[in-house]
Amino acid sequence: PGVSFDDVVQSMNLRANQLNFKHVGENLMYKDFQAVLNDKDAPRIEVHSYCDIAVGRELLKISPEFVVFLPCRIVVMEDGDKNIWVLMMDWDMTWLDLAGQQIGMTPELRQGVLEIRMKMEEVMRASANGEI
Repeated sequence: PGVSFDDVVQSMNLRANQLNFKHVGENLMYKDFQAVLNDKDAPRIEVHSYCDIAVGRELLKISPEFVVFLPCRIVVMEDGDKNIWVLMMDWDMTWLDLAGQQIGMTPELRQGVLEIRMKMEEVMRASANGEI
């Protein structure tokens, strides 16, 4: 509450930059709703993509299937009441404890994956608080 949509997005991108978490794309879905569907009442929804290039590359070396999770996405959206939400798919990283060694994941790569999760949460919290 009290933080504008644009401030949320700006805060998110600034915090990601501070964490060396590269902003690699954005999908302004609401503009497509307006242009393609002529839905002028569509809530504002933006999907922002971020990546830790080094961790992503190492993951793909051991399991190309990880590409479906890359890059990491954070969504900023308005609901029907114009409340702003910041969302991401929250990976349950406990699978790393079971599968990590079986697929050849090094302790360093495991730590890198865990740090991505922490970075995403920090980016989301900064954006929700409007920390510009």
